[in-house]
Amino acid sequence: MPVRWAAIDFGTSNSAVALPQDPATSAAPDGAAVRLVELEPGFFTMPTAVFFRSDTPSEQREPHRHYGRAAVAAYVEGADGRLMRSMKSILGSALLDQRTDIGGGRSVRYRDVVAGYLRHLRGAAEAAAGAPIEQVVLGRPVFFVDDDPGRDAAAQAALENAARQVGFTDVHFQYEPIAAALDLESRATREQLVLVADIGGGTSDFSLVRIGPPRRGRLDRRGDILGNHGVHVAGTDFDRRVELASILPLAGYGALRPPRPGEPAREVPSGIYFDLATWHLINTLHSPVRIAEVRSLKGWYADPRHHQRLLAVLTRRLGHALAAAAEAAKITVAEAGRARIDLGFWEPGLGAEFDEAGAARALATDFERIVAAAHETLRLAGVGADAVDALYFTGGSTGLAPLVERIAAGFSRAARVPGDRFSSVAQGLGWHARALFGPRPGQGPAG
Repeated sequence: MPVRWAAIDFGTSNSAVALPQDPATSAAPDGAAVRLVELEPGFFTMPTAVFFRSDTPSEQREPHRHYGRAAVAAYVEGADGRLMRSMKSILGSALLDQRTDIGGGRSVRYRDVVAGYLRHLRGAAEAAAGAPIEQVVLGRPVFFVDDDPGRDAAAQAALENAARQVGFTDVHFQYEPIAAALDLESRATREQLVLVADIGGGTSDFSLVRIGPPRRGRLDRRGDILGNHGVHVAGTDFDRRVELASILPLAGYGALRPPRPGEPAREVPSGIYFDLATWHLINTLHSPVRIAEVRSLKGWYADPRHHQRLLAVLTRRLGHALAAAAEAAKITVAEAGRARIDLGFWEPGLGAEFDEAGAARALATDFERIVAAAHETLRLAGVGADAVDALYFTGGSTGLAPLVERIAAGFSRAARVPGDRFSSVAQGLGWHARALFGPRPGQGPAG
C-alpha cells in the first residue's frame, strides 16, 4: 500500500521531512526504517525561509514564492521582494494574526506564511512518496513560549491548524528532544540513560530519556521520559547578541549622545537596534513612519557617521544582510576562533572583528541559562548527574564548541554522542510516526 504518513521537523532555522523506508530497500531485518526526503537538489534539510517576489503580476492571485536556499539566494541577488525566516518563532505571539507587507501592494498574514511553508514541505513529501499524505507527526519544542502555558498551548494549536489547513487530516506531535532520543535508540545496543540536548535556532530543550533495544518500537514511551525542560534561547538569540556586540555599534548602538548642560550622558535610544537584530521585526523598520522616527534622532548622535549608517540600513533595506553577516561570524568564530566581518555592502571598506573572547562575553548570559536548563531537567527527574550515561547533542547550535563544553562540564561520567545536527530530529520523528501509523502485529504492510 502507498505511504500515508510523514514526519516533519519544522525548525526555526532549518526543516527536514522523513518518510517510511521501502521494506524492499531497507537494511533493517524487519524492514522498519525511515528515510529523509531530498527537499532541494542534494540536500535533505532546507532553510526555513520564504521569499515573496513583489514583481508578481497583479492579475496573479498568489504572489510567486521561493523556498529554502532559493529564497535566500533571491534575496542576496537583489530580487525585489520580501525575505522571511524564523517563522516558527512567531507561533504563540500576537504577530500571528497580523498582516505584513510583502511588496507589490500585497500583504500576507504571518499564520499564512507558516501554512504556505508547510504546504511546500507536504508537496515535497508527496512527490517523494508518490502518493497523497494525510497523516503527520510534527516536532515541537518543550516550550514554544517560556513560563506561559496559555501561549504555549496556543502556539501548538496554531501549528496544528496550519497543518490541517494544508491538507493533513491526522496530526500528532512529539517533543523534538524525544525524537532525537528515538533516533539514537535506533542504533543503541544496550539500555542507557541519556540526556538529549537539542539546541536549534529557537529553543534549547533537554530531555532525560531511558533508551534501549527492548524499548524500541513501543508506542507509549511516557514511562521512559524521566524529565524534560527547556528555554526559549538558542541560535537566533546568539545571532542577535553577535550583531549587537560586533556590528551595530558601527551604527551607534551603545553610543552616548552629545553632552547637554545639566544633564548626565545618555545612550542613544536602543529599541531600533533590538528590532534591527530580530529577524521577524526587520521588515517593520522599512515603513516611512519608522524611517522618519530615525531621521528625527539626528541630534542624539555625537558621531554623525553613526546616524548616517543607521539611515542607510533602513532606506537601503540592509537589515537581513547584517543579520546574515552576524550569523556567519558566529559560525566562523566557532570554527576558527576569529572572524573578520566584511561590511563593504553597507559602506566601502567598513568591517568589524569578532573573536572567541567577544563571543564569550556576548553569549555568557545565554549559555548560563542553557546550562541551568540542563541541570533543571535532572532536578525535575530526581536524578543526579553521575547517573547519566550519555549526552546526545543535536540541533544546529551544538556546532558551537564552547557551549557543548559548558554543558558537558557538569557530566564528567557521561559519554558525548554527536547526532546529525540538522536531521536527527526528523529521523526520530519518523520512528515515532512509524510506531504510531505503521502496521500492527498481524497486519500486512501499510503506509
